[in-house]
This record gives sequence, structure tokens and C-alpha cells, in this order.
Amino acid sequence: MKMEDFKPFGSRCGNTNLWTKVAKPQGRKWLGAVMCMGAMAGAYILTLFATKYRDRVTGLILVSPLCKAPSWTEWFYNKLMSNLLYYYGMCGLLKECLLQRYFSKEVRGNPEIPESDIVQSCRKLLDERQSVNVWRYLQAIDKRPDITEGLKKLKCRTLIFVGDSSPFHSEALHMMGKLDRRYSALVEVQACGSMVTEEQPHAMLIPMEYFLMGYGLYRPSPFTGSPRSPLSPSCISPELLSPESMGLKLKPIKTRVSSPDSNNIER
Repeated sequence: MKMEDFKPFGSRCGNTNLWTKVAKPQGRKWLGAVMCMGAMAGAYILTLFATKYRDRVTGLILVSPLCKAPSWTEWFYNKLMSNLLYYYGMCGLLKECLLQRYFSKEVRGNPEIPESDIVQSCRKLLDERQSVNVWRYLQAIDKRPDITEGLKKLKCRTLIFVGDSSPFHSEALHMMGKLDRRYSALVEVQACGSMVTEEQPHAMLIPMEYFLMGYGLYRPSPFTGSPRSPLSPSCISPELLSPESMGLKLKPIKTRVSSPDSNNIER
């Protein structure tokens, strides 16, 4: 790897400009308002896009989203990882830093318990990535500005997932506090890291179903007793939505739904 490969490439590296890449295909006349889903930096870019083009986004599903400028802790880790990439490439220590950012300790394993299949797959993918591309990603995410003020402009429905072991857990709580209470909900998954989509995807099923029901995107079941395809959320006993009755092995989740009548409703 040549050192000149690591030279910054100007404003193209900034993730604040990447929302314009989303806007180009979305601006085609045949494509109407869209629903967007992204994780971490991707969630940041899509949120920024939604604040710029409020009429083009009908909903946001965000996983461990970012909205503030990097904290001192994150800044330090980004600099550490950038230096490791610059001098050593995709070394073992760097991969461990990235895996800690993505996954909880429950799936990363220890000397007594092997790491999970998803962590092994992620480790393999990191080996296949070019160091310079990872370095540029870290440079871009390290320079992101705070978009908290823009959150007040969002009028689309927003569903946020975050693991309570994620280093960005507090950021998701901060973002939830700034969004319009009438259109947002937060799902916290216990013993889970940032990548809820990979580590605990089953924990997303029921919240996403109710979220999509608000858009009429569900198919009534021919079986009147089925809790998976209700005619309306109010017609189902809460007991039917427990993981045990659904036949799912889920880790506990906590859902925060803000409403005009109450600050937080937790389940």
C-alpha cells in the first residue's frame, strides 16, 4: 500500500455531502417519496437527507444512529484506528476495535466461549476491505457536524433501534429526545451492540410491523386468531405479543413511544 493513497480527497470524503448522492436517484420523476433505512453512519446520512428534502422522505428506520459531532472518546478511537491503518493496515488490534464498535461482548466471545458466526463473518469481511477505504470512512465520520437542530424539522415517522451495549446508545437517546414526539419511537435491545440488524434481527420484527401498519403496509390474516397480522394493534392482548407466544427467542426489548399525552410509554 502506497502512503500517497492515504491522502485526503477533499470535500468528497465528508459524509455531509453524501446525502447529495442519495438525492440524485431519488430526484427522478418516476420515484416518489421513499422510506429509508440505515445503520450508524448510514443512518446519519439518511437523516441529513430527510432534513434537506422533507417532502421526499415518508419514513425513517434508523439503527444506532449518529446525530452529534464525535465525542472525545470516539475522536480518540477514530484517531487510533486511523493511525493503525496508516502504519499497519488491517491488523488484528484494529479489527478488535471495529468489532467492539459493532457487536456486544455476548457475541464477540471469550477464551471459554467461541465468537458467533456473524462476528466471524464480519472479521472475514474486514480482511477483504482495502485499508485506504476504511481509512477514508474513519476520516469522514470523524469530521461529521452536529445535526441536532435539523431534527426539529423532521415530520416523517421515525423508528429507532439501538442495543444497550452500543457505544452510540446515548446518542440514540439524545436523538429521540429531539424528535417530534408524535412521530417517533425508540426500541432498545438488551445485551446487544450497534448492529441490531445482524445481532438480534428478531427483536426488530414486531416494532417494524407496527411501524409499517401506520402506512397501511400489512396484509390481514385469514386466521382471526393470528397475532402476526392483526387488523389493528388495539385488538390484540399484550400477552399474545410476548416472545414466548410468538415462538421467538428474543432478548428483552424496551420500547419508548412518545405521545402528546405522556412523555414516555415503556414496554
